[in-house]
Amino acid sequence: MIRFLCRKICNFVANFTFYAMSTVKINDKTFATSITEAQIKQRVKELAEQLSKDFEGKNPLLIGVLNGSFIFAADLIREMTTPCEISFVKLASYQGTTSTGKVHEVLGINENLSGRHIIIVEDIVDTGRTMKQMVESLGTRNPASVHICTLFVKPDKLEEQLDIEYAAFSIPNDFILGYGLDYDQQGRWLKEIYTLVS
Repeated sequence: MIRFLCRKICNFVANFTFYAMSTVKINDKTFATSITEAQIKQRVKELAEQLSKDFEGKNPLLIGVLNGSFIFAADLIREMTTPCEISFVKLASYQGTTSTGKVHEVLGINENLSGRHIIIVEDIVDTGRTMKQMVESLGTRNPASVHICTLFVKPDKLEEQLDIEYAAFSIPNDFILGYGLDYDQQGRWLKEIYTLVS
């Protein structure tokens, strides 16, 4: 009875249908839990510790790539123990569950990057085209260094040569959502990572 009521409430409020604790239906797709909230928190903490150690005394500028990285970036910076700053850039290359292959900068960066240590904070690197364009663009602004920190990387889908120094998880070439990642703007609020199953 409780599960039935939960389904009805979720359908009414946000067009979501929960089948069980480990699966969720969003719009026309079904997703299953693949990475737990505890696992995410642990890896974010470990990345923050490494970044804090590597950039101690350098006041790095973290640049979060919107919209997907906003939760990851917020959790990451709260775990860091060295002074740092944060800004955001918005790039678009996805439509539904597929990358369009065309990257458009929607919202740029106004900070002076000359002499700064830059850490790009991304939710996921798959083909690497978006990241390559961003690294090249930032490189024209005379930074001291540019580094990549991503929550997820898909090694089997990478098409570009990238030096990804900080990656929380290496995953298969599956479509995922949750923890800031979306499917047609839905599902970002989920605390765990879900993988498309049907």
